[in-house]
Amino acid sequence: MAETKAPAIRKRHEPLTSSPPGIERATPVAAILLMFSTGLLFSLLDASAKYLVLSGMSAPYIVWVRFAVHVVLVLLLFRSWSNRDLFKARNMPLQILRGIFLFGSTIFNFVALLTLQMAEAMTIFFFAPMVITALAGPLLGEWAGWRRWAAIGVGFIGILVVTRPGLGSFGIGHVYALFSMLSYCLYVIMTRHMGATETSASLIFYSALTPVILMSPAVPLAATIPPDLLHGFVLVSLGFYGALGHWLLIKAYKLAPASALAPYPYLQLVWAVAFGYLIFGEIPDRYTLLGAAIIIASGLYIVQRERRLRLASLSEPHAEDADLAKKL
Repeated sequence: MAETKAPAIRKRHEPLTSSPPGIERATPVAAILLMFSTGLLFSLLDASAKYLVLSGMSAPYIVWVRFAVHVVLVLLLFRSWSNRDLFKARNMPLQILRGIFLFGSTIFNFVALLTLQMAEAMTIFFFAPMVITALAGPLLGEWAGWRRWAAIGVGFIGILVVTRPGLGSFGIGHVYALFSMLSYCLYVIMTRHMGATETSASLIFYSALTPVILMSPAVPLAATIPPDLLHGFVLVSLGFYGALGHWLLIKAYKLAPASALAPYPYLQLVWAVAFGYLIFGEIPDRYTLLGAAIIIASGLYIVQRERRLRLASLSEPHAEDADLAKKL
């Protein structure tokens, strides 16, 4: 699965759109289509990775190629020859650590897909917004109110429905999927933290460059020659799906606020089910679908609560965030 999947980060004082504070507008159709396309690309990334690892190719090498192609495409898409923001890094150690978390999320997800259905892995990944909300308190000082904590608890129940520990269905693939989700959450937390000081272009560039550099010494040992042209094409396409997906995500968040687009990533589950069935003959069981419904409902509830918190902050500019959180 893909890594999805954090929005482009800007400096905190820069608005996403030109809408006056507190004024809501209809979400542009172009932004919705961009999010829809992003979900398609990230699902293609997951399906391609699953196809390659099931064929016996080395997961670390697949990840390295995925990010290597990503780096090349980012250099081209962001016109590196004239865009200095791409290379600006105020805190390189944090850039590297953030890249490590993205690498961890990617490789754990690829390995999880060896034994999990695409829809199953995607459903576990959808618990990420709830974990991010929980971690944002101690790590960023963005404390959640009791209602959002209740939604996190409900979302956790959804995870238990999907994995069913103790009933013989919980396996190593679920462990890898959970590690992938946790790595992604730390990646997003760091993105929020660094967004005020680092350029969006540099965050995208170094998150891909870091895995390439760190994994390069192991490439000679992990490299797997594609058995045919089809496997070679699928291998190279991974970087295209990842880079283009992130680029379209940036475009989408330039057209509409994050709160307006928050529900649309859940549509990626539709693509995961479709590709899982068409390519691998996977049919999600009722527990996966029920767990997905619970997790998505909890995630959308948290999105709505955070939106209300932002609106309340605008109407009460001198109120403390913690006090507002308790109300919401």
